[in-house]
Amino acid sequence: MIASKIGITKGALYRHFENKQAIFDAIISKMFELDEKQAKDNNVPVKEYKEDEQAYKAAKLTDFCEFVNEQYVFWTENNFAKLFRRMIAIEQFKSPEMTKLYQDVLVSGPIKYTEDLFKEMIDNGQLNADAEKLGAWNLAVQFFAPLQLSIQLFDGGADSDETKENLRNMTKEFERKYIA
Repeated sequence: MIASKIGITKGALYRHFENKQAIFDAIISKMFELDEKQAKDNNVPVKEYKEDEQAYKAAKLTDFCEFVNEQYVFWTENNFAKLFRRMIAIEQFKSPEMTKLYQDVLVSGPIKYTEDLFKEMIDNGQLNADAEKLGAWNLAVQFFAPLQLSIQLFDGGADSDETKENLRNMTKEFERKYIA
């Protein structure tokens, strides 16, 4: 099925990849490479907090808000990312490993990343007392939920430009509400 979708023979496909798992691993590797480029291009941390605390300490809320808006574009307009997202959304129900991948890439991973960023932004005074009172995890969920909902609206056929603009307005409001 993969070979026919990309217009090559099955034999040609398996000359490049040992098996289906190798194909899947290459897809995941490419996805992580694209995701890393997104983070670098938007001046937000690339690695997990424990691997690069300094990047989290240096991150700016304005850059992170723009990154989230760019993530909407990435996950809905980049064909590779869009198909990857849809694939793991379906595959998450087939095995614990796929559930973990889905969570790490699209749910709990981004929430943890955002929570770690907001902890640092609270600690370094970028976020105000209301943000500190709410806490980094609650802020992360509040901030991340509109992105996920916007992507789901896109998948359901919502006007992409309107959804993109609504998300941008929500991130601006978040920034206005919580910046110190």
